[in-house]
Amino acid sequence: MGITFMMGFSCGLPLLLTLTLLQAWMKALGVDLSLIGLMSLVGLPYTLKFLWAPFVDRYVPPFLGRRRGWLLMAQIGIVLAIIALGWSDPVRYPLWTGWTALLVSFFSATQDIVVDAYRREHLPTEELGLGSAVYVNGYRLAMLFSSGGGLILADHLSFPMVYTMMAACMVPGILTTLLAPEPPTESGVPKSLREAVIEPLRDFFQKPLAIWILSFILLYKIGDTMANAMTIPFYLDLGFSKTEIGAVVKLFGFWATLVGSVVGGMWLLKIGIMKGLWVFGFLQAISTAGFSLLAVLGPVTAMLAAVVVVENLTGGMGTAAYTAYMAQMTNKRFTATQYALLSSLMGVPRVIASAPTGYMAEASGWPWFFLWCTAAAVPGLIVLYVIGKRSLEPLQ
Repeated sequence: MGITFMMGFSCGLPLLLTLTLLQAWMKALGVDLSLIGLMSLVGLPYTLKFLWAPFVDRYVPPFLGRRRGWLLMAQIGIVLAIIALGWSDPVRYPLWTGWTALLVSFFSATQDIVVDAYRREHLPTEELGLGSAVYVNGYRLAMLFSSGGGLILADHLSFPMVYTMMAACMVPGILTTLLAPEPPTESGVPKSLREAVIEPLRDFFQKPLAIWILSFILLYKIGDTMANAMTIPFYLDLGFSKTEIGAVVKLFGFWATLVGSVVGGMWLLKIGIMKGLWVFGFLQAISTAGFSLLAVLGPVTAMLAAVVVVENLTGGMGTAAYTAYMAQMTNKRFTATQYALLSSLMGVPRVIASAPTGYMAEASGWPWFFLWCTAAAVPGLIVLYVIGKRSLEPLQ
């Protein structure tokens, strides 16, 4: 579990360095909202990682084994790319900033592929639920550290120095990789690239509801993700300082998410995954509308804390049900490629749907923008209804 926690921390650290912290940096430098929104496209590797996941399954590095060898290479790449991003110039050379951020995302997505497979192969089946919770907690702690901590540091240090410090925080993850055991390959290594690519996809698409399952994973958290893509510029526009955002938003949000994950996981034991997806999906949508209320009331710190707590609490519940559902849909024989496919779709809204959010916010204003994000949750619930009706499993 200690290994799982540290791998979760290592996976969570790079994500918001190309989103929240980069948005705050660009906003502070006077870059307009449209370009900030477009910068969300650097997260494309998270949505496309299934394309190279078969390579990770098929080929074994000449050191540390199949999982740890790839993991070490990805982590070293992350460190170098974060340093390059931190010392770029988003005003004079936005294209270079975009390319370095894209490299961070690519190496980070590769790390995710390997860690997901490692966790599935290393933990006994009965410990997968606990392992997932520990992994998510490590992931969330790293997100708090890189975004909330990074924003607080940015009030006292330059952004290049902050990014350099964040790169150094990958060292514990690298040490974990070096010291952790290599998981056994009970099902063997694919004998050809064709086998690594075709068989996992064939197995998944033989499911009667495969297309509906993929549609659901794509749509379930799209409204929540669109809203989160623009929260930092929104808070800054309302008049909150970077320290307030770092302390109130990230700290309150972090604990609310952890509580939401635990409560959600326990609740799922009683009501089941399908009904949990319904309840938590509805609560997620309603909590997004709270940002519209904050936009109307203005920079009231107590209201900010309340909205953040409710949004992150329901988001944590939704994530617990969401990840449990994805794990349930994965065949253990093809974990790396199938999980990469599903988690890639999970990342599509963060990249594609988030890209035009800057234009939407400018065109409609903050209150209406967040109401549109609330409405965006409806298609995912419709697809969930179809799956529930057509599935052979009862809705319980």
